Amino acid sequence: MTKFWTSIFKPRAWVAKLLLVLVVAGFIIFGYLGYLQPVREFLDSDNFAFHLGEMRFSVYLLVKAVTIIIVLFWLVGIISEMLENRIKSIKRIRSSNRALIIKAIQIVIYFLAFLFVLGVLGIDLTALTVFSGALGIGIGFGLQKIASNFISGIILLFEKSVEEGDLIELGDGTSGFVRETGARYTRIETFNGHETMVPNEDFITNRVTNWTFSNSRGRVDINVGVAYGTDLDFAARLITEAAQEHPRCMDTPVAECFLVDFADSSVNFTLYFWVEDVAEGRIRPRSEVMFAIWRKFKENDIEIPFPQRDLHIKNSETLK
Repeated sequence: MTKFWTSIFKPRAWVAKLLLVLVVAGFIIFGYLGYLQPVREFLDSDNFAFHLGEMRFSVYLLVKAVTIIIVLFWLVGIISEMLENRIKSIKRIRSSNRALIIKAIQIVIYFLAFLFVLGVLGIDLTALTVFSGALGIGIGFGLQKIASNFISGIILLFEKSVEEGDLIELGDGTSGFVRETGARYTRIETFNGHETMVPNEDFITNRVTNWTFSNSRGRVDINVGVAYGTDLDFAARLITEAAQEHPRCMDTPVAECFLVDFADSSVNFTLYFWVEDVAEGRIRPRSEVMFAIWRKFKENDIEIPFPQRDLHIKNSETLK
């Protein structure tokens, strides 16, 4: 039974077009031959009518409503498919975003069709004011978050601030790749393999770091300390060479090593170098460059010190 009503109200596009043409042609022919007026008068007579308050309902009104609704469903289906095919042909929009646009357009079309049916049937919209007001309040409280997430998804769609494939990091520490942007949530695949569903509202109201928004390069920082008495210029050159020799280190911006602190136990440097695609990860090149620094220091007898303290004991004779 469900398939039957679905085939009536939402047939295939070519079937809907054929049925629409047949119905319009049938009304024109029967109207021209004068068959419609007697049928209308018979179905709209008092024998087939009843009153509900000030409103009058009849079999004619019921038949008219069903006919208009079915024809309108056919017409809306044709328009929706035309717009859907048009949107799907826009390749610069991602598939999830295209689905979101299509769904929003369908909602608008069906809402306008609903208002059109009420107007054609002569139903006074003011009579539905109290009911629609109560319904609106209920929806406002019950579906507030859903509506907020849906609107946030549309905003993300048009801003293109977060798209599929982006590497992002949220304020709560959640980080990973965006795999899907839906009407209610965005699916993120984290680095440990599990998937997190994040409400779209969080991307609008909270701070979000998008590592691949305008470009995909990323900086890697390494802190290194050497012992006092080391040739600092030579140590800085070895640290820079360790980064420059790595295959993922970019030539521009160049790798740089800075002297940052004369600490209690060491002279501290900070190495900055850039990788071209941060989505491939920064931990591995950081680790490999640190290994290279360790080997270069060992080959050149440069010491990486550890904290040392001098302990002075009072009354050492008493301890003896």
